[in-house]
Amino acid sequence: MASPPKYGLPGHLVDFVGALRTHQVPVGPGETVDAAAVLTALNLLRREELREGLAAALLRRSGQRAVFDTLFDLYFPIALGRGQSEVEVPWTPDGEVDLDALRDILADLLRDGDDAALRELARAIVDALGQAGGGQGGNGPGQQGQGPKNWSAYQVLRQLSPETLLARILSDLMADNSDAFAEEVARREIRQRIAEFRKMITEEVRRRTAETRGRDQVAKTAVPKQAEQVEFLSAYADQLAMLRKTVHPLARRLASRLAVRRKHAKRGQMDLRRTLRRSMSTGGVPMRPAYRTRRPGRPELVVFCDVSGSVAGFSHFTLLLVQALREQFSKVRVFAFVERADEVTHLFAPGNDLASVMTRVLREAELVTFDGHSDYGGSLASLVEHWPDAVGPRSSLLILGDARTNYRDPNLAVLRRLIGQARHSHWLNPEPRKQWGSGDSAALRYADLLPMHECRTVAQLAEVVESLLPV
Repeated sequence: MASPPKYGLPGHLVDFVGALRTHQVPVGPGETVDAAAVLTALNLLRREELREGLAAALLRRSGQRAVFDTLFDLYFPIALGRGQSEVEVPWTPDGEVDLDALRDILADLLRDGDDAALRELARAIVDALGQAGGGQGGNGPGQQGQGPKNWSAYQVLRQLSPETLLARILSDLMADNSDAFAEEVARREIRQRIAEFRKMITEEVRRRTAETRGRDQVAKTAVPKQAEQVEFLSAYADQLAMLRKTVHPLARRLASRLAVRRKHAKRGQMDLRRTLRRSMSTGGVPMRPAYRTRRPGRPELVVFCDVSGSVAGFSHFTLLLVQALREQFSKVRVFAFVERADEVTHLFAPGNDLASVMTRVLREAELVTFDGHSDYGGSLASLVEHWPDAVGPRSSLLILGDARTNYRDPNLAVLRRLIGQARHSHWLNPEPRKQWGSGDSAALRYADLLPMHECRTVAQLAEVVESLLPV
C-alpha cells in the first residue's frame, strides 16, 4: 500500500530529514521535533537564521555541515525560477546578451565587493546564459515559454571568463597606490571574490536544475561526502587534507571505546580454588565468587605498507592513525615498500611532523629498485632477508595495500612463513571487495592465508582497527 502524501511545511521538513539520512547524517525523532519547533519559531523569510537554527537542531557531529548546507539550499532555495532581481542583464537589439557590457557590470561589482548584488547578478546571468547547448538568445527580455530544461555552469563561466577581469579590477583599485604589499593583498582579495562568484554560479545552476529534474536527482551528485565516507583511492588533495584532520579525533574516539571495553572485560574466568576458600567462612556456601584477574596485553605491532602512488593516500592515513594509537601497543615497527621494503619506524617517532612524514618516507627510504611499480613478492622477500626477527610470537602483523602485484610473483611461501611467526595477522585492502582477484590483483590468493578486510573509507577503517585493538 502506497504511503499517504505529505503536504505542507511538516511534510517538507520530513523530506529534508529523509535526505539528510540518505546522505549518512543520522537524524532521530528527537532532532526532527526540535527542527519542527525551529520552523514555527523563526521567520521563514530570514533564510540564514533558518539555516543556523535547523543546523543547531539537526546536527550532532562535526564534519556534517557541508552535507547539511548543500541539502538546505536544495530544500529551502533562495528563490524560485528566475526570481526577482534589481540587477539586469544587458541585451543587444538583436535579442542576444551583450557580453562586453555584462563583463563591465561584473567587474564593477567584483571591485566593490558587493556580495548581495553579485548573487543577484549570478541569478540573472544563469537565467540568460545557462541553458546547456543553447548558447545566447532564447531567454531575452519579454520572451516566454517553458524555459531551459538543462543548465550548465561551465557554459556560463566559459562565456564570462571572470578570471580575465583580474588585471582590470586590480588596475582600478591600485590607480593611486604603488605599494607592492598592498597590491599583493588586493590581488588575493580579488581572486577570492572571483572564486566566490564562481561558487554562486554553480549554486544557482544547481538550484535551477533541481527545479527541472528534481531535488533527489541533483542531490545524488551535488551533495559532498562526509570525511568518513570519502574513499581513499578516489580522494583528491583537498579531501586527503580533510581526512588528515580527522586522525586525532578518530584516535581519541577509538581509545575511549577501548578503555570501556577493558573496563567491562577486567574480570576473567571464575577462580574455583579462591571461591572455595572464601566459602569456608560462610559454611561452604559460595556467597562471594572469586575471578581470575585478566592481564590485558599490549602486543607488538609490525606494519607492512605499500606506499606506491595508487594507495599512498590510504597508507598515509592509516599510518597516521597507527601513530596516534601507538600507546595501545608495547612496540610499533613500520616497514614501507614499493619494490623492496625498508624500515621507516624512526620517521614516526613522537614529536616528528606527521604532516610531512609520507614525503620523508618516499624521499629517504630505499624502496625502488627498477621501475617503481609495486612488487609484493619482492618486498616480502626483502623484509625476511634484512629483518628476519621483525615478526615474532608477540607481534601483530598488519599489511596495508591493494595486493596488486603487477603480474609479479606474489611470494605466498614467504607470507605464509611470516603469518606462522606472528601472533595475529591481518590485511587491510582499500579496494572494493568485488575487485579483489581482478586483473593483476592477488588479493584472493593472499586472503586464503590471512583475514583480509575491505577498508575503502575512514568509517570502515575505524571499525576494523577497533576490532583489532588489544583488550
